[in-house]
Amino acid sequence: MALDGAMLHLIRKELEEGILGAKVDKVFQPSREMLILAMRGKNMNKKLLLSASANSARIHFTEYPVENPAQPPMLCMLLRKRLCGARLSAIEQPGLERVLLLRFDAHNELGDEITLTLAVEIMGRHSNIILVDERGLVIDSVKRIDSELSSMRLILPGIQYELPPAQDKFNLMEGSAKDASQQVLSCKAQRLDKALMSVIQGISPVVAREIAYRSTGFTDFSADGLSDSQKEKLAYNLAALQEALKGKGEPNLISANGKPTDFTFIYPRQYGASAVSTAYGDYSSMLDDYYYRRDLNDRMKSKAQDILKLLANSSARIAKKLDIQSSELKKCAEREQCRRNGDLINANLHLLQKGDMLAEVVDYYSEDCSAVKIKLDPLLTPAQNAQKYYREYRKLQAAEQHLTGLIEQGKAELSYIDSVLDLLSRAESERELAEIRQELTDEGIIKRRKTAPGKQPPKLPPLRFVSDDGFTILVGRNNRQNDSLTLRESRNYDIWLHTLNVPGSHTVIVCDGQQPPNRTIEQAAQLAAYHSGARQSGLVAVDYTLIKYVSKPRGAKPGMVIYTHQSTLYVHPDEALAERLSPK
Repeated sequence: MALDGAMLHLIRKELEEGILGAKVDKVFQPSREMLILAMRGKNMNKKLLLSASANSARIHFTEYPVENPAQPPMLCMLLRKRLCGARLSAIEQPGLERVLLLRFDAHNELGDEITLTLAVEIMGRHSNIILVDERGLVIDSVKRIDSELSSMRLILPGIQYELPPAQDKFNLMEGSAKDASQQVLSCKAQRLDKALMSVIQGISPVVAREIAYRSTGFTDFSADGLSDSQKEKLAYNLAALQEALKGKGEPNLISANGKPTDFTFIYPRQYGASAVSTAYGDYSSMLDDYYYRRDLNDRMKSKAQDILKLLANSSARIAKKLDIQSSELKKCAEREQCRRNGDLINANLHLLQKGDMLAEVVDYYSEDCSAVKIKLDPLLTPAQNAQKYYREYRKLQAAEQHLTGLIEQGKAELSYIDSVLDLLSRAESERELAEIRQELTDEGIIKRRKTAPGKQPPKLPPLRFVSDDGFTILVGRNNRQNDSLTLRESRNYDIWLHTLNVPGSHTVIVCDGQQPPNRTIEQAAQLAAYHSGARQSGLVAVDYTLIKYVSKPRGAKPGMVIYTHQSTLYVHPDEALAERLSPK
């Protein structure tokens, strides 16, 4: 959903309490449409995220680490020059419009005190972040809007900044809830939620549906069909909405099937059992979680698109080759008949002569010793025909051995590609993608590029968790790290876990000479299931054994191991457990 003006009003209060009076310490621009201001104040350091992306425009504090480009963009350099050291003196919002004006006390090149404004416009595809000088002129913006893009409102350096056109709607912060209710009821032949949105300034569809549901018990009730008691409920619910805006509201994240779908500032009742609502202590944490969880998979897929395409092509090519090899292997089953034909011809040489095209002999291999017909080459002697069948037998036998090896190798390659695809689906940073890319380059799947030598970033450590019993649990991030964790870093009596017949990360319980309790083993199994291709499944089988029973076959691909003496647990992948056991 889009962040509405009413929620922006509550976020403004949260920002004022957190960073009003703080100075801009640093400015970052992780992507073309996103800025992060590192704010520093007395006993306070916060990161303020501003986004003008069409599907994720917002402003809030963030705790999630964001990777920045090696070379800062020009806009970022400009903002660093103008805003670093500036003090945030005010945060303004025109009515309940989706615009925040961040006022900064700064100094110009001559040392004179000036006021710079960072206008954050959160309006879907028209969202923008604009730096305005003390005269009200645009210095620069995340999106420059010229006459080709809009004839109504230009955003270019040197042009006078104007606020977006105001909506002619009822502002609950200025009027009474009763007046608002009467205006809504005057909207005939409309659904109640649509009428609410057309009258009340700054509310989103989810809030309008919630007011309609609380007033009538339905989200699609007609505005002109309300009874007297429903009209009273509508006025009451609008008054409650007004009180929420005057206070702090109730930040709630709405999830369905384990995925975040919406958020609001009042507790949602309209979904019933079809969705789960999670209450948050502040709006920044809620928005941080919502957008991070929603965008992570798409963001990583976009950055790994070339790898995904390459792996998909490789997988299709190997699968096609396996089909051909399997068909050829089936033909090799005829080899025994070739040997039997040779034996039967040799046993009946005295009955055959050169020029015969067919040998009709007794089949001593069958239980009833029935007659069998064998094709002969009339240009060869009976003995030469027998040798021809023996040669065909040896040829098919050699082909079977060769094809069996090729099929096993192809299946191992497919299994390896599946494991990499699983790792890519769970990668959460560009460093993880870079390590996977390097692994594929070393394996010859990606062509090695000639690049200038430079300092390589340190390798990422395994994911670390601590069980409720105090045992460290390590989870590999990629196949190379899986090998290192299992075969080199762990000790013989540590416990190794992996999902059964499903690609996933190697998981190790660091025992330090102790026997972990069953609860720790079960929690480690849940982590192994969560960090696997079965993450979205219900019940998952996880094998566990001692490290000393895990080995790597000669020539096997990274991450591929064999193991014995295993036991199996059936567990549910648990994201909440993974978050709780991860040290902060």
